[in-house]
Amino acid sequence: QVELVESGGGLVRAGGSLGLSCATSGMVFSRNAMGWYRQTPGEQRELVACITSGGRTTYADSVRGRFTISRDNAKNTVYLQMNSLKPEDTYVYYCNADPRGLGCGRGYWGPGTQVTVSS
Repeated sequence: QVELVESGGGLVRAGGSLGLSCATSGMVFSRNAMGWYRQTPGEQRELVACITSGGRTTYADSVRGRFTISRDNAKNTVYLQMNSLKPEDTYVYYCNADPRGLGCGRGYWGPGTQVTVSS
């Protein structure tokens, strides 16, 4: 049974930093592309960052240069370091594991973690 569990969300002031983690189990982690998405109620879930099984990364234009995605295959965990946070980064952040390995958005999802950035 595949399980993804996000942690590290919370409340931070604008300009601050937060680090998210997504611990996984029940799958061959290294074969999956791993991604972070975000969503608010009533809106479509949007890609924040993706890292392929080979380590290639992609970012949304809105976070490029501020956020960094990384993975630790030995720990079956993917991370999202978020710096220079803005109020518009306030969302529920979701972890994604995509068995295709080369892209994100399909496969498995975590329950999400709330990130709130105050002005």
